[in-house]
Amino acid sequence: MSGFGTLLYKELLRFWKVAFQTIAAPVLTTLLYLLIFSHVMRGQAPVYGAVPYSAFLVPGLVMMAVLQNAFANSSSSLIQSKITGNIIFVLLPPLSYWDFFAAYVLASVARGMVVGVGVLLVSLGFVGLSFEHPLWIIAFAVAGSAILGTLGLIAGIWAEKFDQVAAFQSFLIMPLTFLSGVFYSIHSLPAFWQTLSHFNPFFYMIDGFRYGFFGVSDINPVLSLVIAGASLLVLTALTLALLKRGYKLRH
Repeated sequence: MSGFGTLLYKELLRFWKVAFQTIAAPVLTTLLYLLIFSHVMRGQAPVYGAVPYSAFLVPGLVMMAVLQNAFANSSSSLIQSKITGNIIFVLLPPLSYWDFFAAYVLASVARGMVVGVGVLLVSLGFVGLSFEHPLWIIAFAVAGSAILGTLGLIAGIWAEKFDQVAAFQSFLIMPLTFLSGVFYSIHSLPAFWQTLSHFNPFFYMIDGFRYGFFGVSDINPVLSLVIAGASLLVLTALTLALLKRGYKLRH
């Protein structure tokens, strides 16, 4: 376990040493989303009953920050190591692919959670929130950040240059995040787009996370957690298979 602990410490230290960039900047960006969208969209997007739009918006923005930063942590770390060549110092020690996977994903979860907590604390200064089911909040935050940390690892393994990781984020992660109900309830959409939203796994993570705050959601939170858990299992199996083969790492 010493190898795993060392690699995890290295990954945690990597984002903590530049916290101004990796934590403070995302918190500021998300706060700007809150201030702008809560003003522009107030009264324009129907949401849950008596829940004010600004309060509805906060959980979605918190989860969006968690997901995007979890992905950025593992993907950027791995592609930087591959391009600079220091990936060899991770591959040479007798680390199992389980150690490799767990260290990168746990560090991504840590960064996602730290950014999420930062966004939530800052948002509380502007919007009052209830916390109806805190365990659901934690469960979806951990599951979501683990899923995106794993996706980031897949992107880092597959990519051979920075713009490929950027393309992965711009053409997959960002559209799925923005079209997952961060800024609206899917019940405000036409029937076709409501149906299409159900094929977006990010929707279940954000909807379940929002349930933890208000006790209401578009989908049963149990179903959302099952889908998130199944997505994590599938992505974990795929990533471990790639690591075991040494795909684009050892070969």
